[in-house]
Amino acid sequence: MMTNYRRNFVPGGSFFFTVNLAERRLSLLTDHVEILRAAFRETRRRHPFTIDAVVVLPDHLHAVWSLPEGDSDFATRWRLVKSAFSRGVERGERISSSRAARGERGIWQRRYWEHAIRDEGDFVRHVDYVHINPVKHGLVPRVCDWAWSSFHRHVRLGNYPVDWAGDRSEDAHEYGERGEGR
Repeated sequence: MMTNYRRNFVPGGSFFFTVNLAERRLSLLTDHVEILRAAFRETRRRHPFTIDAVVVLPDHLHAVWSLPEGDSDFATRWRLVKSAFSRGVERGERISSSRAARGERGIWQRRYWEHAIRDEGDFVRHVDYVHINPVKHGLVPRVCDWAWSSFHRHVRLGNYPVDWAGDRSEDAHEYGERGEGR
């Protein structure tokens, strides 16, 4: 039995996303990050949106996007990003019979997680979550050590101190808390 799943389309809204590779053991996203960046650029040129925060991990990514006023079509944007990335990556992944029958690649999970941002506090929590994610997964000891993150842009803009969230040895409950002046 299929669940009755409905996406929350909010025109001009901000959204948090988690998008996964079909095979979570692969590192396609970081191995081919330039192809992924090109896919985002191409999609944003055709269908503008703001990337408020993004982190690319080996097998999944998290992002916070804001859509233009009156526009709620994040689904088309994700379809374009995923298909542009897939076109740029050499074939060789396992493809299920159901995907093969539809002529699909086997790179991405078909679905993704999306959350409509409710208010400023929710926005801040999700941007923080995006940036802390490489530490949470044990990929680096400090947020600033992960190259594929909008954290570095936020530091340049003055939104975070470069040492935000310290290192893994600190109390995990403090992650996501911003310092004074934020």
